[in-house]
Amino acid sequence: MSFRSKVLSLVDVILRVPPLFIIDELLRIGLGLSQSDESSTKEAIIGGVETGEPFPLDNGSVSAETYDSDILGSKFLFITFVKVIFSFLGCVAAAFVFMLWTKHLVIVYMYVISVGIVFISYWVNVSTMKVIISTTQGSVLEDILSLNMGALSDQNGSFMALLQNYFVQIALAYIFSYVHLGPRYSILKRLLPLSFLAPSALGMLPLPPTVLYHAPVFSALLPLAMVKFVLWCSAYPIFQTLYGGYQHARNFISNFGLSALVETEWLRLNVPCVLRTFWLLRVAEQAGATLYASWRISHPMADTPWPFILTTVKSLLISGCETLTAVLGMTSVISYVCHYIGCFFQWVLLTEDDDDKSIGTVSAILFYILALQTGLTGLEPEKRFVRLCRNFCLLFTALLHFIHNIVNPLLMSLSASHNPCVHRHMRALLVCLFLILYPVSLLFYLWSNHALSTWLLAVSAFSVEVIVKVIVSLLIYSLFLLDAYRSTFWERLDDYVYYIRAFGNTVEFCFGIFLFFNGAWILIFESGGAIRAGMMCIHAYFNIWSEARAGWSVFMKRRTAVNKIESLPEASAAQLDRLDDVCAICYQEMKTAKITRCNHYFHGVCLRKWLYVQDRCPLCHDVLYKVEMDAKEEMGRGTGAERLLIPPLPADDIPR
Repeated sequence: MSFRSKVLSLVDVILRVPPLFIIDELLRIGLGLSQSDESSTKEAIIGGVETGEPFPLDNGSVSAETYDSDILGSKFLFITFVKVIFSFLGCVAAAFVFMLWTKHLVIVYMYVISVGIVFISYWVNVSTMKVIISTTQGSVLEDILSLNMGALSDQNGSFMALLQNYFVQIALAYIFSYVHLGPRYSILKRLLPLSFLAPSALGMLPLPPTVLYHAPVFSALLPLAMVKFVLWCSAYPIFQTLYGGYQHARNFISNFGLSALVETEWLRLNVPCVLRTFWLLRVAEQAGATLYASWRISHPMADTPWPFILTTVKSLLISGCETLTAVLGMTSVISYVCHYIGCFFQWVLLTEDDDDKSIGTVSAILFYILALQTGLTGLEPEKRFVRLCRNFCLLFTALLHFIHNIVNPLLMSLSASHNPCVHRHMRALLVCLFLILYPVSLLFYLWSNHALSTWLLAVSAFSVEVIVKVIVSLLIYSLFLLDAYRSTFWERLDDYVYYIRAFGNTVEFCFGIFLFFNGAWILIFESGGAIRAGMMCIHAYFNIWSEARAGWSVFMKRRTAVNKIESLPEASAAQLDRLDDVCAICYQEMKTAKITRCNHYFHGVCLRKWLYVQDRCPLCHDVLYKVEMDAKEEMGRGTGAERLLIPPLPADDIPR
């Protein structure tokens, strides 16, 4: 990517950050439903009732206190309703601005800047006129003509205020003439600077205070009229832009689907980078405010820097997840960090797998789900910090599972391919050692310093599970290495690998059931919620039911294949000597073999693996269990175990 493209991409990201700040601020105040406003309104209602005086009513049955309470209650409901409506509309408008194309986004910012310049000019003119009205005895023009150097050199005097206002208004007029979207007639170009500088010129004359007081209003009329004219003329283009976006989204969904639209817009808007920039700017702003407030009070960093730094970091983490948008920004930062943690372990293991780059995405989803189901944004500051630390602990424990998913295929590959590169084996084994020692150390620390809780049980289950998975991987790796140095075929290797993997899968399944009951306890007795209930349903289906069904299917396939192999005759030593051939499946020498009905010889283990796929001979493709129809019918009237030995065949598979 060229330097120009990088700069344009950075500008596009920065332009999309302010709408997120608007949404974040609206969410921070609770969309008009903040507790402070509600409590203050209730206090006002109570105060009004206490100080209200009774007065005669038409029906004579309702007191003045009740009447005042009803009026104030209705007023509170109306104000709350208006706040909610405007806050919701503000969030929707900010979301629309966030999703605009860059050229439209630039137009919006140019309009907003022009409006802001008008109000800044008005505010500066008003402040200057107030100074002139309060400090001038005669007029600034008289002081200039009479060379009253005392009045002219006074820093708080009228002349200095007018001089400062003059330069500020020139700068504002120049910026406004450059960014405004209104008509650019030559007469307007001449009138705009005069409009901005008019109060400064009038302030020098000996005019009545009323004229000076209202001069800023008349000064802002021309630029404000141009701004309103642009807004009025842009109404139809705005509608066309919104409708065009709707039509584009509708056509895209009909052609490619909703998921393709979301992915395309996600890439176009560069959402992760925008969220990261938003969160970092948000934290930087709060850190600057904290440091400035502390510096105004005292200088804590000079005496006790570390406690002050830790307290500041804690407050930043607490405030960094107080709204949903802030949590999204923190999630993006965590995703970025986890992605590079995965890249670090890939570098250690010397692997380059594109699938492992999803570690950042999966970590982001996991952290955001944890934040939602634990109600992170609605907790008190201290409880929020504790919950955030616990979520980080759960996230890093899950990250250990992702690291195991990177190292496990590498271990199998190194052992199965007889790779002689020792340093690659050592790198993989060192990562496995880390995946064992770190969870053990974490469990020792947590059980030594924390009381028994559902969170501690969940972390312990995840940690023990990753330890078991690493031990299973190391055992299978050792078996494959041992098989690599054997000179003869190891027929029992497949059985040993199956037993070890079955043990690991069984432990993982039991921990899945344990975590389900642990989550059910949290849902019922600690903190319920629709999100937690939904996640438990997903966990029950994918991690319990689907795993149990898949494991049972593998077990039945293996059992059926074992029964089929045991029903075949065993080759004698004389038959093997007379054959003097290798197994056609693995090309290894046959010390023992099974004889199929088509009189072909194979290792029993190799033939059993073949039967996992199909029931035909690997050489002649004949049905391995070829019997007459009456024999099939006889077997069909047999037991269920016998029917497992000879499964029914489709009509197309019956040999002719």
